[in-house]
Amino acid sequence: MPVLLSPFRVDLLLLLVAASWGSTYLVGKELVTPQSVVALLALRMLLAAGILAAIVAGQRRRVTASELRVGVLLGVVLAAVFVFETFGIAHTSATNAGLIISLTIVFTPLLDSAVSGRRLPGRFSAAATIAIVGVALLASNGVFQAPSLGDVLILIAAIIRAVHVTSMFVLSGTKPMDSLHLTTVQLATCAMIFSVASLFYGDSIPHFLGHLDPGRWALFLYLVLACTVFAFLVQTWAVRRTSPSRVSLLLGTEPIWAAVVGITVARDAVGLAGFLGIALILAGTAWGRSIEERHRLAPSVRLAAPATASAR
Repeated sequence: MPVLLSPFRVDLLLLLVAASWGSTYLVGKELVTPQSVVALLALRMLLAAGILAAIVAGQRRRVTASELRVGVLLGVVLAAVFVFETFGIAHTSATNAGLIISLTIVFTPLLDSAVSGRRLPGRFSAAATIAIVGVALLASNGVFQAPSLGDVLILIAAIIRAVHVTSMFVLSGTKPMDSLHLTTVQLATCAMIFSVASLFYGDSIPHFLGHLDPGRWALFLYLVLACTVFAFLVQTWAVRRTSPSRVSLLLGTEPIWAAVVGITVARDAVGLAGFLGIALILAGTAWGRSIEERHRLAPSVRLAAPATASAR
């Protein structure tokens, strides 16, 4: 029984992470306005980085100079991801945000291919095209019109997130580094950037805190504890107990959860064309992930980056 229970427990926790990430976009919409984006990010990163720093301190293993250097560089890129993603959430629906950001799954192998010179199979281009057509249908809902500002910002966030993942491998893939240390430094870097930025743009941190009622406090703590700290710790724990492919597959269900939460809880209006777009996005990204994984694991192909944790 324990032998059967262990894989089930790992899968269940990874699905909980994917579901929490899928709900992030709705939680963000409930908490954020264009004026409060930076203050929200500053508080989220300060609390998450503080919790992870306490865990690192408890392990009594020092952060190395290379971990600090790489973590700061990656943290700057991660801060850009959070900025575009959170401003995007303020200007589009939770459903659109959760599905458009999933294009990272397509953009990352394309960027990695360009950097490494490793050509992807032609079928990957077909999968990418299907996903992009799906985004166009979802964003326009079948009506020929320009995408909203929020949709464009989320699309940019997906591209920058692909840069972040690729940079993570380029900067740390050949060096022995602790993933907990790297993530803690990245979040601490984001916390410093957003704390300073909040002095010059939008609501101040005290002003934002003053407008949090008990319900919004609960949502904020859920965003920090479940969607950031819990998600990272589960990834770190799970990747040592299952295969990177299985972790990728289970966490790849995030856009499904985002669509479910957006449509059922947020009551996002999605027409027939929008549902067709959702289907194409899910099909294109799943097919693209499958093609890239088989190609990466082929004996004649250089292995790509190992499974790494990412903070949402």
